[in-house]
Amino acid sequence: MPFVALRGPTLRIVLDTNVVISGLLWRGPPHRLLEVIEQDEDIEIVSSPILLRELAIVLNRPSLSRQMKRQKLSAASLLEKYAEAVELVSPASVARIVPDDPDDDHVIAAAVAGGADLIVSGDKHLLGIGMYQGIRILQPADAVSLIMA
Repeated sequence: MPFVALRGPTLRIVLDTNVVISGLLWRGPPHRLLEVIEQDEDIEIVSSPILLRELAIVLNRPSLSRQMKRQKLSAASLLEKYAEAVELVSPASVARIVPDDPDDDHVIAAAVAGGADLIVSGDKHLLGIGMYQGIRILQPADAVSLIMA
C-alpha cells in the first residue's frame, strides 16, 4: 500500500510506551522515528492519560536511571517534553482486543479515539494483530520506511 493512501493531510500515530522509551533514551529505529515525526508538521502523536501514566511509571524505573543520568536527563523532563508533543485523547471505553496483554488494549483504544492511522510498537502481541479497524500496527523501522517513502 503506498503511503499516500494511508494518510490524509495529517498522519496520526499512537506510539506504544516501549517505542517512546527506546526513542527517548537510545539510538536506533525508535529514535529515528521520533526525529522524523519532529521534523514533519503533518504528523501528530496521539496519546491518552493512561498511556502517559504508563510512560511515567516506566521512566521512573531504577533500571532506566543510569541511562538517563548518562544523558543528563530526568524522568520528569522527558515526560513533560513528550506530554507537550502529543494530542491527548480520552477513550470512552477500552475493548478487550489483545488476549495475551490487556495493557495493549489501551494503545488500541487511544488509536481509535484519536482517529489514528498508525500504531507503532515493538510489542509482539500488538504486532501480531497487524491491523485493527483500519489502523496499521507496525514496528518503528517499518513506520520510518513508510513515512519516508
